[in-house]
Amino acid sequence: MDWLTEYKIPVGKTSEAIFDWLQKIGEPFFEALSTVMELLIDGILWLLQTPNPLIVVLAFVAIAWILQRNWKVCLFVFAGSLFIINQDYWEETTESLTLVLSACVVCMAIGIPIGIAAAHRPKLYSALRPILDLMQTLPTFVYLIPAIVFFGLGMVPGLIATVIFVVPAPIRLTHLGVSSTPKPLLEAAEAFGAKPRQTLWKVELPYALPQIMTGLNQTIMLSLSMVVIAALVGADGLGVPVIRALNTVNAALGFESGFIIVVVAIMLDRVLRVEH
Repeated sequence: MDWLTEYKIPVGKTSEAIFDWLQKIGEPFFEALSTVMELLIDGILWLLQTPNPLIVVLAFVAIAWILQRNWKVCLFVFAGSLFIINQDYWEETTESLTLVLSACVVCMAIGIPIGIAAAHRPKLYSALRPILDLMQTLPTFVYLIPAIVFFGLGMVPGLIATVIFVVPAPIRLTHLGVSSTPKPLLEAAEAFGAKPRQTLWKVELPYALPQIMTGLNQTIMLSLSMVVIAALVGADGLGVPVIRALNTVNAALGFESGFIIVVVAIMLDRVLRVEH
């Protein structure tokens, strides 16, 4: 089989050449994007870390009540937050939440418009589908390489890698919700003289809202799954103690920080769960 490997298709070299080319011609763009992402991260981090932790906890409980109207969920959010403070992981938790919320803002801002456009243009979705499959199946560690090349170390490359991995979820679910709008509803809107924009805002988006909210839930949960990987490129948060525990073979630190991640994940899932 030596003859088959003798003329190797230059996938790696081609990718490296593309990254070098992008780095040279796109430096102003990447610097501007990095500045915007840093402002977003700093703003959310300021909101979470400046007030007293108990005030932030009460705000979380209030949000849980507004979204779920369930005292059990609120009690769990309150108890889980106090447990995080008790374990002295509040700062790391707010840093991870900052990464999650920043990724959520970027992914939903990108995913919803693309999902709507793909629902109205089947050929566009057919073209996007293999790209979305590639983004979700390519090992997440691979995303860290161009993120470091273009943005260096810190929270920004972690955010960029998270967005690339997560953004297919809101695109797919928004497309599913809008494209599954019943034809009788669309025909009724057209019969009453609704323009395409009015049909979108008053018929398609309200009908697709449960799917869009599911996309939001998936975006947040998938972003949280990236906190450990993002720590490898210098992103702060709960991934840092996990990596430190792995490097020092510290079982106590590993289980402690890992359990905090589980608590945060369950809290977010309960608060953002969509009942169909």
